[in-house]
Amino acid sequence: MKEPDISVIISTYNQPEWLEKVLWSYAFQTYTNFEVIIADDGSDSETKETIDKMQQEVSYPICHVWHEDLGFRKTVILNKAIEQSKSAYLLFTDGDCVARKDFVQTHHEYRKPGYFLSGGYFKLPLSISNKITVDTIRIQQCFDVEWLIAQGLRSSFKLQKLIARGLRQKLLNSLTPTKATWNGMNSSGYKKDIIEVNGFDQRMQYGGEDRELGERLFNNGIKAKQIRYSAVCLHLFHERGYVKSEMRLRNDKIRKETKDQKSTWTDYGLV
Repeated sequence: MKEPDISVIISTYNQPEWLEKVLWSYAFQTYTNFEVIIADDGSDSETKETIDKMQQEVSYPICHVWHEDLGFRKTVILNKAIEQSKSAYLLFTDGDCVARKDFVQTHHEYRKPGYFLSGGYFKLPLSISNKITVDTIRIQQCFDVEWLIAQGLRSSFKLQKLIARGLRQKLLNSLTPTKATWNGMNSSGYKKDIIEVNGFDQRMQYGGEDRELGERLFNNGIKAKQIRYSAVCLHLFHERGYVKSEMRLRNDKIRKETKDQKSTWTDYGLV
């Protein structure tokens, strides 16, 4: 098999049901020269069983990178996944984000030296998240606005993320007031750029840990391109019981230092 053009790095922790739906969404991608690396922050055996099963079901390669559960260490396992990646371009997303069939292709087509890509996501309630199946993913029904509304979703402007095409899509990308930042659910960049800033800061836990990487990329001269209306994924519902205020306070302090010192490197990263 030839080397992949893109390494899709999917973070997960004890959400095997959601992860299975996500892995199925990559089985129907229009662009197929990619690998999937699962950055597993210490999930139990049920997740491994799901991944083992999916490795037999799908045609793309899946690499499972795991470490022991010692609390929230997403940045640590993401760095390990980066080290395992085989391609020069990395696409980061989460194990609860179902990718539309053109997701990988969009990141591949929009990538540009000197930039990283900043996508968005469309949040779903629990009731609709449960109704997404392999079949609804295969025929892309779960991305159909009429189907979502029939399942109880309220109509809003946010549905433009699923509807917009062509010129309207590009116009919304350029006009959105949301800044292009590095977010863990839907961002991509060149591996060499990420290595140059030493990857994720492993001191950081939940709350801005992804954005801090983007801030160091900015400080190192890398720009961001907004594709939130082009690269579409559905964010399945889940609680955030692992979030603690002390995590955010610690992360805010690190991010302030990165901003004030215009840091392009962390001593707590890949190296």
